[in-house]
Amino acid sequence: MTFCVEADDAARESGLDIEGLFDLCARKALLYTGCPFECEVDLTVTDDGEIRKLNKEYRDIDRATDVLSFPLLEFEEPGRFDIGEDKRAECFDPENDELMLGSIVISLERAACQARDFGHSLKREMAFLIVHSMLHLQGFDHIEEKDRIVMEKAQEEILDDLKITREAALEE
Repeated sequence: MTFCVEADDAARESGLDIEGLFDLCARKALLYTGCPFECEVDLTVTDDGEIRKLNKEYRDIDRATDVLSFPLLEFEEPGRFDIGEDKRAECFDPENDELMLGSIVISLERAACQARDFGHSLKREMAFLIVHSMLHLQGFDHIEEKDRIVMEKAQEEILDDLKITREAALEE
């Protein structure tokens, strides 16, 4: 697996092991869906100003958000990795033969604010945002009610399995 993390100064100074947490959560989300491939995913941790620019550029929404997902693949069904030989060249990195899932951008500033608002740790909030976004990269969505229920169940099961729950985060 290739997980590339780029973090701004505030993220590096947060005291949170962002690389370790990303590796743990990303692997667990891939395991949850039964992804049969080694994967490549990029994570950028930034601030509200930078994520606001990206949100405006890519979604035409002029405000900061907590997380943006940029999937490189389209799925017929969430977590169904049916990639035929005809699509292999465009889906796999030719240098390492890993499936290129996409990129995640998280605002540490927004995550810290939400952690305070929800009364749990920054680690728990970042883990939630990573898992949430990893599921998006694997075709999950929450626009339709039935899809939201499936995605929320997956998030909860992954975080429970990692023992990074809201309750556990209160004890940190």
